[in-house]
Amino acid sequence: MSRVLLADDSPHAQRMGERILREEGFEVASVTDGQTALIRIRDVDPDLILLDAFLPQRSGFDICREIKDTQSLKFTSVVLTYGLTEVIDQKQVTQSGADAILQKPFESGALLEMIRPLVEKAQRRRKDPVGVDAVEPKRSLIPVEVKPTTPVVKTAPEPVAFPILQATAPIKVTPEIANLETDEPVSLGSFDQERVRAAVTLALDAAMPQLIDELTAKVLLALKEY
Repeated sequence: MSRVLLADDSPHAQRMGERILREEGFEVASVTDGQTALIRIRDVDPDLILLDAFLPQRSGFDICREIKDTQSLKFTSVVLTYGLTEVIDQKQVTQSGADAILQKPFESGALLEMIRPLVEKAQRRRKDPVGVDAVEPKRSLIPVEVKPTTPVVKTAPEPVAFPILQATAPIKVTPEIANLETDEPVSLGSFDQERVRAAVTLALDAAMPQLIDELTAKVLLALKEY
């Protein structure tokens, strides 16, 4: 079974990454900081690491450089990840030796399309550490072909405050679907399910602490009245 180490301090990114990878049969181990990642990589011995570039304690850039400079770990593929509001420096990416970069939140199709060839390459490196790099050209950090509905993997994104949902082919609008202000029919798109799910999960994560406090207060009040 292929092994992946997921290093990310975001609970949302961990949940999304673990669900996508485990559904595809990958064995997944997760950590939340850079120092632990360096320890766990030797225990897990992964084929690939999904490594947050901005981890606490040790950044993903530092960890990636250490992995690529360690003879026993050089075969491990590394994908640096970053959030929607983070700007990643292409020069740092190149200097770190990363195999690829990917923007979060994770979308199932884009994530699997990127990591599968990198996992296979890492496994071939285990069997023939010299031969694989000698015959295979260096992989571009940006995929050569990206399907219209697949988010593009960016090297230097402009900061944005929320996920951008990509619409595909338009669907028919029923008379009941209308603009609430004008009562005129509106045109909707068929949005990518994974991107919508990621946006909803981010919103729930942000609202959850306040919701828990409100529910706790109501339960305590009900218990006092009882």
